[in-house]
Amino acid sequence: MSAEFPKSDSRLSAPIDLGRVRHLFSDPVKVAESVFLRREVASRMHERLAVIKLEPGVVLDAGCGEGADLSTLQKRFGQATILGIDASHAMLREAQAVQNDGLSAMNRLLQQWLPAKMGRDSIAKLACGNFAQLPLADNAVDAVWSNLSLHWHPQPDAVFSEWRRVLRQDGLLMFSCFGPDTFKELRAAFAETAGMHVLPFVDMHDFGDMLVNAGFSTPVMDMELLTITYGTVDKLIADVRALGGNPLDTRLRGLLGRHAWQAVSERLEARRRTSDGKIPLTIEVVYGHAFRPAPRVTSSGESIIRFDLPRK
Repeated sequence: MSAEFPKSDSRLSAPIDLGRVRHLFSDPVKVAESVFLRREVASRMHERLAVIKLEPGVVLDAGCGEGADLSTLQKRFGQATILGIDASHAMLREAQAVQNDGLSAMNRLLQQWLPAKMGRDSIAKLACGNFAQLPLADNAVDAVWSNLSLHWHPQPDAVFSEWRRVLRQDGLLMFSCFGPDTFKELRAAFAETAGMHVLPFVDMHDFGDMLVNAGFSTPVMDMELLTITYGTVDKLIADVRALGGNPLDTRLRGLLGRHAWQAVSERLEARRRTSDGKIPLTIEVVYGHAFRPAPRVTSSGESIIRFDLPRK
């Protein structure tokens, strides 16, 4: 499904603790268990990107994580400079290590004769930063790409404004994130326990409103539901934790009691499908893209009127 949205008041996300987010993504080994989903969603983003004519000079991967998208963006936009920004130092170290390992022995040998810049063309530039406070100048990039990262920020409207700031005129924003039905089985299983255990992810229509309010032109949103199945409750929970876990500031501190956890486990077990005996877990993936339009006013507040003159 696809839609364009009119301007309206935006809504903020949940009370997310950004320090907790950084902590949850501080162990690349644990996060690696969820790579399969991020790679699948990235491939679907590239399918959407294929129909957009774009030749960017600078591309920003916002929330680059372990850096898997950096290489795919470099392959698609061979002449572009690729930037990667993430809030986790640990994930950036992993991204740098992956890039260094990707340099073949032949490339290392060639660097003895080629200029340093030519020998390092496939290496993205990495920085640690907050989505809503990017260490970049105004009009610094031609495209912003963000795969399954936006939902970890408590103020997506502020993030959109920041992404618009760093984009040049006609620059493209393309992102994916989780929607409200993500982990709905887990949310139902925890419904009778104290504290909030699953993020209340933002609806795609609200994201469309936020994009318009941030100054993007005619954003296009769509979504799809994916189902992952599990043989055990433990594996399901492990994957949810690998995908980011619970960074809510309102989360229950301490461990869930034995009886409460048993009740949660039983509710999940009750969802086993008769067809294959597996426990389903729903993932709602929201996709969005929009462009930064030409300015309508000057820096001093004067209106800009454009005329399309006929060609002689």
